[in-house]
Amino acid sequence: MSSKLQVQQLNQLREIFGRFDMDSDGSLTMLELAALLRSLGLKPSGDQVQALLANMDSNANGKVEFDELIRAILPDINAQVLLNQEQLLGVFKCFDRDGNGYISAAELAGAMAKMGQPLTYRELTEMIKEADTDGDGVISFTEFATIMARSASDFLGLSFC
Repeated sequence: MSSKLQVQQLNQLREIFGRFDMDSDGSLTMLELAALLRSLGLKPSGDQVQALLANMDSNANGKVEFDELIRAILPDINAQVLLNQEQLLGVFKCFDRDGNGYISAAELAGAMAKMGQPLTYRELTEMIKEADTDGDGVISFTEFATIMARSASDFLGLSFC
């Protein structure tokens, strides 16, 4: 692998890491790590995430810092995984019309209607409720990535923008 590609991958991974570091403390909790892995197309069980965190956590603080993550996953990560993450961010931005980093109910309804999939109020509230795991009423990129990873096959063939 060329060093230019590696630098590019590292920059993309740093960006991805930052999106999942919800409290911006420079480390990922077990839940944040699980969400990041799912967004990359991996489907670890809770036990696997716990074991992974234990293996990666070289300073034994119960969290994974960026350098610990890189040591663990860079040998296995490839350009396709990072491209998928960038595509997912592009889709997220199509929904996030105002660019504030969150998808509101109105933005979701508008995007679905634009795709030819208008939602009833009940469908809209159920979709928000399913995706909004922290209960703040909007869908963050992390929540979006988790839902998309869980139901990717349902979305195949749809044009998003």
